[in-house]
Amino acid sequence: MRLLARRHGTAIDDPRLFECADALGSDVPACLYSRSAIGSGRGEQLQWIDGAPGTPGLLVNPGVAVSTGAVFAAWDGIDRGGLGQGGLLDRAQAGRNDLEPPARAIAPVIGEALTLLGEQPGVILARMSGSGATCFALFDSPAARTAAAGAVAAAQPRWWCLETALS
Repeated sequence: MRLLARRHGTAIDDPRLFECADALGSDVPACLYSRSAIGSGRGEQLQWIDGAPGTPGLLVNPGVAVSTGAVFAAWDGIDRGGLGQGGLLDRAQAGRNDLEPPARAIAPVIGEALTLLGEQPGVILARMSGSGATCFALFDSPAARTAAAGAVAAAQPRWWCLETALS
């Protein structure tokens, strides 16, 4: 969508792009803007956040496909409340992913990925992303992230792993 917008001279903040992104999926608007944000509602209500850009991250997928529809069908539908208040890191650490329990029931290996990520030195936060199966961890330094990527690759060579940083 960004490429098409550039090609046609459309500003990235054009409301028509947002409407199109939102129609494609709840997390697509955040991907369109490629900025760190807190999403509320279905994920389409974005609040830009400061203090996150450059935070080292590691994405890990344990090599299983998890159907979003199946995860939502298994979710108990209980809204466990919004994100708390305070600093960005405090809010993230106190948060949760309500889709994690049903996703882990469908693909228990997600729990293994989260445990492996959570045990790494320098990890600040480890969570499942969206409806799974990809998980992520944030680290206190690029060196800790790189070491964790090596540990994951050594422990689970068939898992997909990508070093990155928040934008």
